[in-house]
Amino acid sequence: MTPPTLTDRPALARSRARARETFLHDEAAADLQERLSVVNRRFTKLAIVTGHPAPWAAAFPDAVVVPDDEVLALAPGGFDLVIHALSLHWANDPVGQLVQCRHALMPDGLFLGVLFGGQTLSELRSALAEAEAALRGGLSPRVLPMAEIRDLGGLLQRAGFALPVADGRLIDVSYASAFHLMRELRAMGEANAMAARSRRFAPRALFAEAAGIYAQAFPAPGDRIRASFEMIFLTGWAPHDSQPKPLKPGTAQMRLADALKTPGAAGD
Repeated sequence: MTPPTLTDRPALARSRARARETFLHDEAAADLQERLSVVNRRFTKLAIVTGHPAPWAAAFPDAVVVPDDEVLALAPGGFDLVIHALSLHWANDPVGQLVQCRHALMPDGLFLGVLFGGQTLSELRSALAEAEAALRGGLSPRVLPMAEIRDLGGLLQRAGFALPVADGRLIDVSYASAFHLMRELRAMGEANAMAARSRRFAPRALFAEAAGIYAQAFPAPGDRIRASFEMIFLTGWAPHDSQPKPLKPGTAQMRLADALKTPGAAGD
């Protein structure tokens, strides 16, 4: 079944072409470098999938960097490490992206992903929804819906990764106003590129109302506002016989109650 079209890819490409702010990419790259530093493994064939090549090429100069197109330009089995870098939240078919990354890995190769999660821009989403409901009597998609961490481990399993792990990190940033935040999002290449977005011109009164609601509901020190960015990190391995595997049902050598030194169920 064809997945629903979430993203207007030409609009996203135009938004990314204007991007000049990379601080969240720099944060994500530094986090991944730290994670790799504790892996007892040396990776020599690295690929990075991203819509923002410049900061990632700078952080991993030996990597092959490819765009996050619907079909990834990655050779099957050609890499021992693949990173999907702050682009998966825009994918129309995230599982398809993960499957292609797995196919690009050698056996026992490592996949690392980082994307924005469901708590990202929750304040802006709330302020815009309240303002639009008050002024226009309805809502228009203005902030990208993003996956929750509890769902993303399941996506790794569906894609065929072994030993899947998903964890998150919340980054709080302050801005002078909601207008400054929205300008920053455009500078990051994260402007609204949803296929379902309204093509009608939004009145300035809408954003002025949202800015007022935002300032009152989500203040930060220094007469500023706060904004949340949730980064979710995904880890999975291409399957290999050397990896630990769960025991088959019925093969345990000891009852769980005995292992925990607790009484068994009645009738045991």
